[in-house]
Amino acid sequence: MEDVLDLYQEPFDPLRPVVCFDEVPYQLIGETRTPLPAKPGQRRRIDYEYRRCGTANLFMLVQPLNGWRHVDVTERRTNVDFAQQMRELADVHFPDAEKIRVVLDNLSTHTGAALYEAFEPGEARRILRKLEFHYTPKHGSWLNMAEIEISVLGRQCLNRRIDSPERLRTETHKWETDRNRDGTRTNWRFTVSDARVKLQRLYSS
Repeated sequence: MEDVLDLYQEPFDPLRPVVCFDEVPYQLIGETRTPLPAKPGQRRRIDYEYRRCGTANLFMLVQPLNGWRHVDVTERRTNVDFAQQMRELADVHFPDAEKIRVVLDNLSTHTGAALYEAFEPGEARRILRKLEFHYTPKHGSWLNMAEIEISVLGRQCLNRRIDSPERLRTETHKWETDRNRDGTRTNWRFTVSDARVKLQRLYSS
């Protein structure tokens, strides 16, 4: 826990960025009847019935100190999908970084071994040399600021019926673009000192 909290206290360093990573499943839902448009004094009306259109996965990348985030929509979240996200992080989003400190939880796919499953050994090692994983403790995924960003995404963008991966990509891309343009940052206040006071039960006496 303190390892992650120490990272959050460091000043912004473009050569050693801190990036929070997380993912969340999303249920695709479509309408069975065309909604009635809003009228003066009356809200848009949606029928209570809906149809299931499968599921998708959302990967969230957040650089909290720089007000940047990226959402990627995929069909699933396997080892290979995680590895591809890490390669994109290193080669596309932060190609000039010397070391990317990645905050993530202990999901079984979040390992260096996933990259060796997806890529040939030389490529996997090249990517991993640029990454430094910092894991949140068990039952402590709330320490990952990507969870906060996923919550905001849910309230601002996903709080309605979206029936296809294509539409989901369009909607999340627009949300991402607007939020990055505004440079919205997370006001993180929880520090190591706070943890030692508020979470005394986790420390030995």
